[in-house]
Amino acid sequence: MSDEWLIDKRLARRAFERAAATYDAAAVLQNEVCVRMLARLDYVKLAPAVVLDAGAGTGSALPGLMRRFPRTRVIALDLALAMLRRARNRAALWERLLLRRAAPAPLCADIEQLPLAQASVDLAWSNLALQWVNDPSRAFTELHRVLAPGGLLMFSTFGPDTLGELRAAYRGTDSHTHVNRFIDMHDIGDMLVHGGFADPVMDMERLTLTYADVRELMRDLKAIGAHNVTRGRPPGLSGKSRIAAVAHNYEALRREGRLPATFEVVYGHAWKPMPRVSPTGRPVIDIKPTGRR
Repeated sequence: MSDEWLIDKRLARRAFERAAATYDAAAVLQNEVCVRMLARLDYVKLAPAVVLDAGAGTGSALPGLMRRFPRTRVIALDLALAMLRRARNRAALWERLLLRRAAPAPLCADIEQLPLAQASVDLAWSNLALQWVNDPSRAFTELHRVLAPGGLLMFSTFGPDTLGELRAAYRGTDSHTHVNRFIDMHDIGDMLVHGGFADPVMDMERLTLTYADVRELMRDLKAIGAHNVTRGRPPGLSGKSRIAAVAHNYEALRREGRLPATFEVVYGHAWKPMPRVSPTGRPVIDIKPTGRR
């Protein structure tokens, strides 16, 4: 990925800190995807001792995870401390409802550098957070490291068609980046295999939200902290002329009085395989030839 598309993590953290109070009201899509991910756990046989919610945000997944795994220790990890405070408050309510339920452990950290011990997690869960990492391969390597053998990674993220309408509307207005670059589902599957995961399963669906105008879409994105924090972003605030040009370009897509915003949602899960052993119980180590004589 070229430098212009890299996420400025400092600005991303600041954006999510500021959006913590407005996130829940605007995160319609994120909450819907969370519900769909939780439903997918119905088809998984797993009794985890420790669950990591990587990119927990305001904790929308915590009640579902706590209810599904009542004896499990849950770690809620997020880049923004203000998000974790909101998640803690949400989890506190469910603690009282579930009676003597252990509180999720908050952890303010980056998915690309997990401050967790090797093989300390049984289920790594991540709902619409991986699009904010700069090196997905490194993130998957970290998630693989902290998973125990036999553990499961389940995640969702955005694919390349996400916000395609907004990207097209900005085209030609200037030479800067305005919408994040998202990774193709097949490339993610390859990263999982290269990262040591087994039996990766990937699928995708497109969800479309509609808006009265471009400014309403931009307000929603701002309310969830989805600012343009790429290094190639325009310096300073967007000028009125640029926003007017974007609004004009977007109008060509208006249907039945509304403007569409498409999100390509990618779902994936994969397992950390158990160590291979010989019939005598000894570990099997694959030795690959280097090509040297």
